[in-house]
This record gives sequence, C-alpha cells and structure tokens, in this order.
Amino acid sequence: MNLRHIEIFHAVYVNGSVSAAARALNVSQPSVSKTLRHAETLLGFDLFQRIGGRLVPTEDAHNLFADVAEIQERVRALREAGRNMRSGGGGRLRISALPSLALGALPAAVSRFLQRHPDVHFDLQTVHHDDLLRKLYERETDIAVASEPPRGAALSNTWLGEGELVVLYREEEMPDAPPRVELSELASRRFISLAGSGPIGTLLTDELDRLGIALDEVVAARTFYIAAALVRAGVGVTVVDSFTAEAWVADGLSMRPLKPSLTFDIHAIHLLDRPPSALASEFLATLREEIDRE
Repeated sequence: MNLRHIEIFHAVYVNGSVSAAARALNVSQPSVSKTLRHAETLLGFDLFQRIGGRLVPTEDAHNLFADVAEIQERVRALREAGRNMRSGGGGRLRISALPSLALGALPAAVSRFLQRHPDVHFDLQTVHHDDLLRKLYERETDIAVASEPPRGAALSNTWLGEGELVVLYREEEMPDAPPRVELSELASRRFISLAGSGPIGTLLTDELDRLGIALDEVVAARTFYIAAALVRAGVGVTVVDSFTAEAWVADGLSMRPLKPSLTFDIHAIHLLDRPPSALASEFLATLREEIDRE
C-alpha cells in the first residue's frame, strides 16, 4: 500500500462510506472506489463488505487500522511542519511531562512562551517513568520532563530544577502541624501510600526503611493525584511531591515539607541523537523558571 491507498482506506474507515470519504478528501467517488479496490488487490483480502447498503470493515481492516492511523498522523505532522517552514511559522514542540508538572509548571510555561511565540504549536502529554523510554524511542515525544533518566539508555538530559516531598493533609486532622513534619509523626495516622509510583515513591520508601518506620497503610495509590484525591475525601494523609501538593492545596487541605527534607531533581530528557532545537531550549528555560517559582 502506498500513501494514497492508506489515505483512502483511512477516510472510508473513519467516515463510513465511499461518498463521505470522497467529500472529506474533496475527490470523486469513482476515484475513491477505484483506489480502494486497488488497495484490496494488493493486500489480497477485502477491507470492507457491503451489508444492508452500508460498508462494514472486515476484521482484517480493524487489525490494519491502528497502524494506518499512526501513519496518517505522522503524515499530517509532516505536512504541518512543511507548512510552518514555508510560512516561517514557529514550529512544533512535543513535550511530555510527569503528571505532577502537567497541571502547574508546564501550563504556566506554555502560556508565557506563547505570548512571545504565538505561532508555535505544542503537542503535550503526560508520561510515567515506566513509559518514558518507549515514548522517546518511538518518537511519540521529543523531550520528556521527569525526575530521573532511565539508566543504561542512549539519553542525555538537562537539569531543570528541584522538587521535594511534602505531607498533604486535611487541616482538621492536623490542626497543629509544625512547619516541617517528621515521618515518625505520621505513624499513628491512616496513611495513603504510593505503590509503584516510580523514583519519587521509591525515595519515600527508602527513607522509611532507613528510619525503620512502619506506617498504617490503608490504601495504596498508583498515582499522586489519586493519593491527593483520597486525602481530600478524608481517607488519610499522604506524602507526595510538592508540585502535586501545590495543585491540590485548597478547601481545607494543607501541605508541610518533611524534616529532614527529601528532595529530587527534575530533568528534561532526550535521545542523544535528537538534541533539543533552539526553540525547544528556549522553552525549557521558561519551564525552568516556572519550576523554580513553585
């Protein structure tokens, strides 16, 4: 299948008929039908069956569509990049970030950056530590903002700032909380742990093991945002990163840093053979400022 076959198949699959696909592509119905038949001949199997006057995708078509949709998206991105280059547009930045940064520092940085570069297009997504390497290698993102680069991979990184772990709690449950809270002070409280939450969760677990502290774990949350929501619902207290806590502090919720403090670094991570462009480097400088503010 060539790109024209892929485009026609995708249009018919998405729009549900030859006529609708022709309208979407601004071509004639006979042209769509002819190209679709040619694609089926090349493949050696039918892509659609006519049932009750409707075109219904075959099981083979369903299996093929995921790959075709990905190719279509990449072709669309290539065309967009070409248009930007022709018009002198600002380009496209594909940035992935930890969920904890996605509701605070990242949106603020994007807002500031677009004031200076209104023609830049952003493609933003969240990324968890276990999925970071795949997204970079499969070119789903150009830069991943995370706390710890995967080891043993052909990656490079730029330091963006520092965060720390904090206790997130309901004010009515800890009305006399000190400016900094020792982990031992949480031993008598219902605790929401962060099972499988990556390097930041491991940082807390290692510190608890070092101090020999066992907390009363009532719920194991897989993400910081679930843990924060459980605190708001009155389930217990938790320890999350400062960025997540900042996004949730309101309506009777407060945060306190730990004593002693537990800090972690934040990096912009990219493949060695795909260093950030000048535009991306400028954006990362803006993001660094926002992280520093928080």
